Amino acid sequence: MPSIVGLIVVLVCVFGGYALERGNFSVIIQPVEWIIIFGAAFGALFIASSGPALKGVFQGAIQALTKPQIYTKQDFTDLLLLLNDIFRKIKKEGLISIEQDVENPEASSIFSAYPKILNNHVALDFIRNTFRSILTTNITHFELDTLLENEIEIIHQELKNPVERLEKLADSMPGLGLVAAVLGIILTMGKINEPPEVLGHHLSIALAGTFFGILTCYGIMAPLAQKMDFFCEQYREYLNVIKTAIVHFIGGGAPQIAVEFARRNISPNLRPSFEELENLIRGKK
Repeated sequence: MPSIVGLIVVLVCVFGGYALERGNFSVIIQPVEWIIIFGAAFGALFIASSGPALKGVFQGAIQALTKPQIYTKQDFTDLLLLLNDIFRKIKKEGLISIEQDVENPEASSIFSAYPKILNNHVALDFIRNTFRSILTTNITHFELDTLLENEIEIIHQELKNPVERLEKLADSMPGLGLVAAVLGIILTMGKINEPPEVLGHHLSIALAGTFFGILTCYGIMAPLAQKMDFFCEQYREYLNVIKTAIVHFIGGGAPQIAVEFARRNISPNLRPSFEELENLIRGKK
């Protein structure tokens, strides 16, 4: 389920409950307080983040709101079939036979059969660069395993950077809400000679800042950061499947065995069954 559905549920329940208790929306809808809280929040985000990380926060948040997950069962199935096709070509025609496929995947009959992988630049570059290393060096499968593990960790850390930025921003929101509330109390103290109902109204407005800071932290930003973190783990799982298959094949495993090792590295809810994959592979022969 896309996170935007959960966001709507949060907002409807919070503000719907307030409305059912006959709450006065004019008290909590305070654009000036929003400017203080969210302006300070995004200013702090700009201070703490590099350009790519800042871009990643906004892109990741939009992706988390609109997508239930990055990869589906079909995506993993297509990946296993692609790897199987590559391995079988190498087994039949030799390692050098895939050089043109690697250098020009758009013109490759193997890669072009899987357009979604062809458009996944991170995964495509990972596959291409791995086979380039194999084609141009005498790298052993032990060295290859270490090389790919290090690369996956670097890619994962880069993807995690926006998540960490959003998590820290979420943690700061209650504090920024308190900043807005304190400023409201300062303004209220300047009206100390006003009647109690006037003071009460201004105190309510001041407390609205704390409310929005806490709501934004626990109801919006923190859940979005968790969803983005889930996506990061899916990216890593996808690359790990590629690594596992290639390392076992280069280590001397048969194409079917290498693909089976990779299949077992997929989460059970996204993993094609042995029979499903076997039938698809037989259908392609």
